Amino acid sequence: MITIVEANTKELLTAFVKFPFELYKNHPYWVPPLINDEMETFDKSKNPVFASADAHFYLAYKDNKIVGRIAAIINWDEVNKQQKKKVRFGWWDVIDDIEVTKALLEKVYEFGKKNNLEYVEGPMGFSNLDKVGVLTEGFDEIGSMITWYNYPYYKEHLEKLGYVKEKEYLENRFPMSNVKTEFFIKPNELIKKRYQLTPVNFTKTKDIMPYVDKMFDLFNSSYADLSSFVAITDAQKEYFKKKYISFINPEYIKFIMDKDDNMIAFSIVMPSFSEALQKAKGKLFPFGFYHLLKAKNNSKDVLFYLIGIDPEYQSKGVTAIIFSEYNITFRQKGIQNCIRTPELEDNHAIHNMWKHFDPVTFKRRRTYKLDL
Repeated sequence: MITIVEANTKELLTAFVKFPFELYKNHPYWVPPLINDEMETFDKSKNPVFASADAHFYLAYKDNKIVGRIAAIINWDEVNKQQKKKVRFGWWDVIDDIEVTKALLEKVYEFGKKNNLEYVEGPMGFSNLDKVGVLTEGFDEIGSMITWYNYPYYKEHLEKLGYVKEKEYLENRFPMSNVKTEFFIKPNELIKKRYQLTPVNFTKTKDIMPYVDKMFDLFNSSYADLSSFVAITDAQKEYFKKKYISFINPEYIKFIMDKDDNMIAFSIVMPSFSEALQKAKGKLFPFGFYHLLKAKNNSKDVLFYLIGIDPEYQSKGVTAIIFSEYNITFRQKGIQNCIRTPELEDNHAIHNMWKHFDPVTFKRRRTYKLDL
């Protein structure tokens, strides 16, 4: 018999966060999150997303043992401002028993119907900066700190329960040896001159902070046309600023300003923390912090996390400036591989941007949808 319990105490929420550590124990490709970080994400007094979202967290038990978990989420900005009558599910992990998946999803349907919503989609988080999608290809590739890993049967469970593909995401990579500088070095100088643009580089995190609000404003405007986009609020900007910016090498954050000092483009790249997080086993202390710091300073793989370009400049070759700046930084650091985080299959502008580097798609993931 399967019993579903709401994780509404600190003890149960801790069990919710720790369940995947059991499910993927000693798995070579699963990358564990930091336990405290996950706990903070679900803390309604700390994560500002709860000002415009509701969530319930559920655990599935069988024979007194936890066998699955799921988060049922409503993003009210999405429902009210975009008129998308959608309940989301995320942080879904389960043993290979479709009855457990079914029982967990029933809780999501209940939550959706209670609020007069029309369909369910997932896996996805609260916002566009959360993890997204169930892995459908690339199970023999190591995960990253900004993606979920899962077993192949997750996809089968959803499809057997009548879910259909909603959005497809691609993860691509290329070695630095593929980088052909003739595609951006010369255009870089011409574009800077033509539009009077200036790249801004950093060596200290504190120098980045005054620009971060502008960056998130640009993020909101440059991604507004994507079908799944929900804008980030001012409170969330503050939260992400504290949570992520100090995690990233200042040299890996690039801004481009116009002659009036308006930000027209930004890019954030992160060192790969995958192996460091595996060694940390979910904890910063006593040794996790050391492994992460070592990866921050020495990782030869980088993840292109976010790129945003003002819509007015999107077809004016501004990426040549971004690539030129990174080319200098990456060669100084001895970077070997560039990995791109999940990008919507229909985001042709972003795929077009990388075509000269001969990227290879090494993972695919998707969200699934079901009408309630």
